Amino acid sequence: MSYLTSDPNQTDNIDTIIRPSYFFISGFIDIPHMDYYYVFLCFVYIISLVGNTFVMMVIYMDNSLHSPKYVAVFNLAFADVCGSTAMVPKLLDMFLFSRQLISYNQCLTSLFFIFLFLTMQSFNLTILSYDRLVAICCPLRYHMIVTHRSMFQLTGAAWAFAVFLVLLAVCLITRLSFCRVRALKTCTSHLILVAIFYLPVNFTYFLHSIIPTNARIINLSLTSVLPPMLNPIIYVLKTEEFKESAKKLLSKRGAQRAVVPIQST
Repeated sequence: MSYLTSDPNQTDNIDTIIRPSYFFISGFIDIPHMDYYYVFLCFVYIISLVGNTFVMMVIYMDNSLHSPKYVAVFNLAFADVCGSTAMVPKLLDMFLFSRQLISYNQCLTSLFFIFLFLTMQSFNLTILSYDRLVAICCPLRYHMIVTHRSMFQLTGAAWAFAVFLVLLAVCLITRLSFCRVRALKTCTSHLILVAIFYLPVNFTYFLHSIIPTNARIINLSLTSVLPPMLNPIIYVLKTEEFKESAKKLLSKRGAQRAVVPIQST
């Protein structure tokens, strides 16, 4: 990513905070037919949007799913939808339509929302880890410990802390000067999600010196869009009670559509 400043002479004064008017997002380098990759990201985004919206709709409409655990599951689906929406449409607009200039303020705004929802995905996984920990270690006291109140407090605190953390980071960025310098079964689903979310990112940053630039871009972009798509499949749809609720909801909707009103002649 490079930048375009409004005043090139600003670089002469090292004490001046340089805030470029625009950044140019360079993207992939020397890979032919990359438009197909962005089309693929578009399909992943649509599947993620549909899957997580369906999860939220079923949880909202079925009273049997109004349990403390599903407060966190609903919050995870919401963060997934918002995180994908904050990133993918702008990414597609940039590279499919060659609009790769982004203003300084737009860049900071996008940075805030993308990292806010990525942070919330991490916090949601942590909250669901707490839920599974209590279920394993204190099964008889589970419903006393994991209550609606405790889950709302945890998710509310997570949102507040995430907003504070990311907003602080973005505000600190504005002070930088930019230059041209270069019990396994019950946890299986959760562990899979944690591995999908954290391992690619950690490998990319720890081994950045030996991983080619294009491979790093592909890895990080897939890390941003694949977990929101897989979360409804791996975590939610493997839960028996959710599957039963979804089946009841779909069969009920199907029965309503099958009833054709008889009109008098």
